[in-house]
Amino acid sequence: MSESDVSARINAHLTAAPVVLFMKGTPDFPQCGFSAQTAAALQACKAGFHAVNIFEDPELREALKVHSNWPTFPQLYVKGELMGGCDIVLQMYHSGELAQVLKESGAVGA
Repeated sequence: MSESDVSARINAHLTAAPVVLFMKGTPDFPQCGFSAQTAAALQACKAGFHAVNIFEDPELREALKVHSNWPTFPQLYVKGELMGGCDIVLQMYHSGELAQVLKESGAVGA
């Protein structure tokens, strides 16, 4: 596949929902502790989000590192913008900032 095909797949995921989590595994069956904690923070905020299991698409996983300039997973995007990984998301969760950002994005019902 070409680079543009991978970019198109990344963009398709990023536009699938206001909140997108690229993670190891799935929200129901996370395959790393950091992905589990990040998904749990989103669920605790009652956010709807599109989860992408990066293990199902190795090409996408490598391309995302370049796209985001972020070497690790999970990667949380809100409205197409990278929020960060687990540590940043958990800090935002504990400060209340995550709930606010999610609400503003439309991912949390009023």
